[in-house]
Amino acid sequence: MNSLLRHRGWTWGFRTTILLYFVILIVLPILGVYYNSFSQGFSGFVESVSDPIAWKSVLLTLKLAVLATVINVLLGTMIAWVLIRYQFPGKALLNSLVDLPFALPTAVGGLMILLLLGPGSLIGGLAESLGFEIVFHQPAIVIAMVFVTFPFVIRAVQPLLEELDPSEEEAAYTMGAASPRVFREIILPSMAPGMISGGMLAFSRALAEFGAVVLVAGNIPGRTLVSSVFIYGEVESDNPAGAAAVSIILLTLSFLILWLINLAQMRGRRA
Repeated sequence: MNSLLRHRGWTWGFRTTILLYFVILIVLPILGVYYNSFSQGFSGFVESVSDPIAWKSVLLTLKLAVLATVINVLLGTMIAWVLIRYQFPGKALLNSLVDLPFALPTAVGGLMILLLLGPGSLIGGLAESLGFEIVFHQPAIVIAMVFVTFPFVIRAVQPLLEELDPSEEEAAYTMGAASPRVFREIILPSMAPGMISGGMLAFSRALAEFGAVVLVAGNIPGRTLVSSVFIYGEVESDNPAGAAAVSIILLTLSFLILWLINLAQMRGRRA
């Protein structure tokens, strides 16, 4: 009886700790952002988000995040395919390097892009001689977003390829199906959930990227100023309400993306 009471007490204490952790570190900060965004009333919120510079920064962030996500879905799927289906020297090292953007500070990633593609670099100088500038322009922002979100699609697709039954492909080839049809009707549907969920996570992460972007963007309003840098500038300008208002847009989009990911995963399990 005493052991049962101790077990129940331990379980209750564990659940309470988890609940407090969730409330203090997640719920309260989110509520604080929403509260500050409407601290000047609904009209103040509308005025903040309808500011031309703020709105252009949101639209630019969405456009570049979509582009970075498309690149990641395509390249990430191909890299996952190579890592699972082929054997080659250095495969283990390459597989471990996939997670480097997760471990590396994003500011360091931005510095790497700046040194590699900046005006004084070999690649940057060659691009300038061809009349194409990378750093301090939109291409550098896309590269930074691709870098920090690089592992999402790969790690989402890899386990799906590992679980794919080779006998299904063999049966299709035995029945005379060509390689493109086998890929389209057997392999691609198996990879699609990982491509979608990994792409959504990459998009959500790209929306909020700051450390890598701020070093390479140039931060010109309407041209290279993304939402995260705009939010930082509003805080530095002592306008937390304006920063919170723009944050609400990104936060709501992230919530929507996570909900869609969970919905897709639930439907996948049922199927």
